[in-house]
Amino acid sequence: MQPSDNPRTHPPRTRKSLSHDLMIQASWQRCNKYGLDQETTPADAIVSQGEVRDLQYHHNFLINTTGSEVLPYYENILANSSCLIMLADQKGQVLNCWGDRRFMAIQKRRCFDDGARWSEKVNGTNAIGTALATGQAVQVQRDEHYLKANRFMIGSAAPIYDTNRELLGVLDVSSDAYLPQAHTLGMVRMMSQSVENRLIISKFGQEEFLLTFNTNVDNLDSQWAGLIAFNENGTIISANRRAEMLLRFELALASVEEVFGIRLFELKNQPEGQPVLVNALGKYKMYAMVKRPENPMALAPDYRDRLPVQTETYAGPTLEQLALGDMRIERCTRMAKAVTGKEMPLLIQGETGTGKKTFARAFHHASQRSAFPMITVNCAVIPEDEIEAELFGYQNPDKGSVGLIRKAHKGTFYIEEPAELPMSAQTRLLRVLEEKKVTCPDTGQNWSVDIRIIAASKTSLKAQVTTGQLREDLYYRISGLNLELPPLRERTDQIALIHHLHRSCKESSQPEYLSEEVLSLLTRPAWPGNTRQLLNVLQIALAMAGDDEIEAWHLPDDVLTEPANRDLSTGMTDKTVITETQTPARISTITETPYLSADQETNPALLQQANQLQHSIADETLKAYTLHKGNISRTAQALGISRNTLYKRLKELGIRS
Repeated sequence: MQPSDNPRTHPPRTRKSLSHDLMIQASWQRCNKYGLDQETTPADAIVSQGEVRDLQYHHNFLINTTGSEVLPYYENILANSSCLIMLADQKGQVLNCWGDRRFMAIQKRRCFDDGARWSEKVNGTNAIGTALATGQAVQVQRDEHYLKANRFMIGSAAPIYDTNRELLGVLDVSSDAYLPQAHTLGMVRMMSQSVENRLIISKFGQEEFLLTFNTNVDNLDSQWAGLIAFNENGTIISANRRAEMLLRFELALASVEEVFGIRLFELKNQPEGQPVLVNALGKYKMYAMVKRPENPMALAPDYRDRLPVQTETYAGPTLEQLALGDMRIERCTRMAKAVTGKEMPLLIQGETGTGKKTFARAFHHASQRSAFPMITVNCAVIPEDEIEAELFGYQNPDKGSVGLIRKAHKGTFYIEEPAELPMSAQTRLLRVLEEKKVTCPDTGQNWSVDIRIIAASKTSLKAQVTTGQLREDLYYRISGLNLELPPLRERTDQIALIHHLHRSCKESSQPEYLSEEVLSLLTRPAWPGNTRQLLNVLQIALAMAGDDEIEAWHLPDDVLTEPANRDLSTGMTDKTVITETQTPARISTITETPYLSADQETNPALLQQANQLQHSIADETLKAYTLHKGNISRTAQALGISRNTLYKRLKELGIRS
């Protein structure tokens, strides 16, 4: 539908929610007060190049932080969506853009350049300006834009707050007005939360304690986890918005001991990476995980042997719980369990996202070293000139670090992609494993280390020995028991795994089970990202569904458009809308006719009534299916029948196979 030629005095009503309509209506009222004309095309809606450079210099850290958090979402989920991601400051001035500008006309592209102004006073109702004006996430569609010049697009925006809870800027995803946008607002919320979390970690992670918490142990590293920073005295000095939402409590300057019901000494000495069950505020069961500050540890004496043995119950899955019915996974867990009491190394190989780290954690917590930490490192993501200091530590007059290997003393050292290590680092690691000690190159001091090593790789380490990327002697040091985790597409326990992941990441208020329709859709993709990709899809669907049951339209578009999710006989997806021209010519095959006795079957009048009822059922089914746009759950609910019955009717009508 094209915008009307006559200016509106009020925005169009939507089917979203009353609160959304009121937000848009209030924005239009503000635009009227600003004296904006709907026919206006802002001529000076962009600042000078000099001002742009000043803005970008002032907000350099925010731009870099946002880029590091946003690009993975864009590359993995939004890259094929023809959309543009924009970061604007607290005045609505664009600081940077990522993505695709092709959806807009050439003459409009300047409006999205760095320095473009998108406040409501300049550009009327729009996602960036309205998010800044309200401090809330918002999606502004087509004719909801106050200015006609902006009605070619849909914008979804969420505010970004700094570590002091001050409005810092806004993140926006914009695209063509006629492209599907069911999940974009949820995605932009996730991205803005990721940016806020990274701001807290960057500001406080070096000198203060960080604590993440959530209702489910598997979601502790999610952007939706609560995140707080507390100092040496246990005073909370910063928290993300999610933390206060989970606890319904203002956390600024509160005592971490009082909030989480655990002694400060125990919390500070909790092994990194090991979740602990807490009773927050005396009423909320939460799982928490602590990360100690980097710098205070650097010059401290070696305290590791004085740490009390941890007695907290491991909150993640056990080896037995990882076995959900797939024979290859069961074989891996059985073999791993047999060597938990041995001191041999473990090598876990498998594609990205197959659960190598989860398997390693379960193995560690089944072993005799479970009272001590499991320290992890991914050699592929650490710069080559920093990796040795990261692993083996360093010491200078200003600061230092004990190194990850020493932190793993008496516990487990989990190393991903060891073939990515420079040869000098491979040589030092080999020496550590042989001599069981770490030597600080700056002081020459030796530190004894007692570690069990678990190595992991997404490719064959044996092949990397052949190509010269990995030392052969190091390979044999780290490859004791070799395990290969199968990709998700080859697992025979997909249904059980989907249910397990769904239960692990849903909130208590959300429905317990998934519908047959959703399960069917989730078992069809090839899942190149394996279990990690599946978990991301479930988290997105749960965020979209809220407290409602997950339905097909809550799933990301790339899942719905997977070739396997199309009906090969009709060429239609599970959400295809049936039009009159697609309605099957024969609808008399519906089997839900009234029961007729042998005598009644010879009665022409009764047979005619039965056939009429049969046609009526078919018509009613088709109308409901079309009205609800092919949504199985809503159609079944509207008809007052079960999904199985609806599937049967649709099959008999030739709509679904």
